[in-house]
Amino acid sequence: MQRLVVALVCGGHLLVEGAPGLAKTRAIKELARVVEGDFHRIQFTPDLLPGDITGSEIYRNETASFEFQPGPVFHNMVLADEVNRAPAKVQSALLEAMAEHQVTVGRRTLALPPLFLVMATQNPIEHEGAYPLPEAQLDRFLMLVRVDYPPPAVEHEILRLAREEHAGLVSEEPEGRLSQEDVFRARREASEVFMAPAVERYIVELVAATRSRNDLDYGASPRATIAIDQCARITAWLEGRDYTSPEDVQSVAHDVMRHRLIPTFEAQARGVEMDVLIDDLLGDVPVP
Repeated sequence: MQRLVVALVCGGHLLVEGAPGLAKTRAIKELARVVEGDFHRIQFTPDLLPGDITGSEIYRNETASFEFQPGPVFHNMVLADEVNRAPAKVQSALLEAMAEHQVTVGRRTLALPPLFLVMATQNPIEHEGAYPLPEAQLDRFLMLVRVDYPPPAVEHEILRLAREEHAGLVSEEPEGRLSQEDVFRARREASEVFMAPAVERYIVELVAATRSRNDLDYGASPRATIAIDQCARITAWLEGRDYTSPEDVQSVAHDVMRHRLIPTFEAQARGVEMDVLIDDLLGDVPVP
């Protein structure tokens, strides 16, 4: 949930990877309940068309003209469920909207809402009938977050909450809602969090180190440098600090970089985990 808040404040988008039943959908629904704005869920399937995402022009007999019918991407918060189930042209329609903050339909280009967050999910278990996101499109996501099974104590708490919900003991309405202006104010405040030149150099050196490793075919782009900077500042701001530390950088490094690095064939054959490679990077680059 914290990563969703970081993405919201940053103005970026989130890719969440995990098995079914781990509350990925619920997380963004809960965020939509406490933030002013509308929410829409898109279930990606092989027969989905780009127009089902962006909208399309519909001919109206009564006016003898075409009228644009906005698609679900025009909502403030969008859940792209199982994004790897739809063909590349459908994925591209969503990712263009994410990158450009606008949609082009025919000869018209329409701006998306100022507050716009996409949380896409994918199931790493099932590969049959899936269309993996290309590396260039993965790079559009601010972070790739992996959701694992909860420990027994947490699962016991989930069980208790589920019983209370089923019995109607949990309030459906949040105690208060954040306005969109609150979110934009948070963005401004987080961008003003101080980052020492030494921490800036640490980020640059960390990303640059990904481009010279023998076990990586391709390292991270400058987009990763910008993303780590933004996420580290927001992490510090959420903790009530007006400065960033190397620990803030390290806390977001895995989620920001794991989908931007391409391991060599040899590294894949050895079964090297991407998070282990990032751990090695964090160990190799001197901490200021």
